[in-house]
Amino acid sequence: MKGMVKLGLTLALYATAACVGLALVYSATSETIAQRQQADLQSALRELFPQGDEFTDMTGTLKSPDPGVSFETQYAIRGGATLLGVAIQASTPSYGGNITVLVGVGVGGAISRVKILSHQDTPGLGANAASPTYYVDKAAKLTFSGQFGGKAVSDPFVVKEDVAAITASTITSRAVATAVKAVADAGAAWFASQKEGL
Repeated sequence: MKGMVKLGLTLALYATAACVGLALVYSATSETIAQRQQADLQSALRELFPQGDEFTDMTGTLKSPDPGVSFETQYAIRGGATLLGVAIQASTPSYGGNITVLVGVGVGGAISRVKILSHQDTPGLGANAASPTYYVDKAAKLTFSGQFGGKAVSDPFVVKEDVAAITASTITSRAVATAVKAVADAGAAWFASQKEGL
């Protein structure tokens, strides 16, 4: 009986030490991780709006018109004093789990660019949504996410109609198109509500 108590206490000590160690590692690295994530987001925003020089957090301002698409971070993008557009991080279910995209909508009523931030879809299939070397139009060297740039917010964003699908990955293609359409509609509605200030 004493041996079992001793073994139990030893295991409890090891477990406590492991928990304390993990807590120390987390506290030492959490700020660095948060800073890195913020730097990555700023870099992605600059990709969407290269001419932007001010990215104002407006998270919670725009609501998703599609209950299957959730909006996360939201930014108003300005170049000098001029509002250029909005960028919204949106998430929706896809084949392997949620897929998260960052979508820029310009005040002129067109998608500036789409960037896939994270996904869990099948490598070589749905994962091609984020691949810079997978082309839906090889002749034009147009990537899956690249095809959204310049599309009017009023477009239907329907896969196999005005959106080219990833081969053998219709679910992923639809998920991205659905998220982009939700952001397009929300951005257009917000711009219309802000017309006096534009």
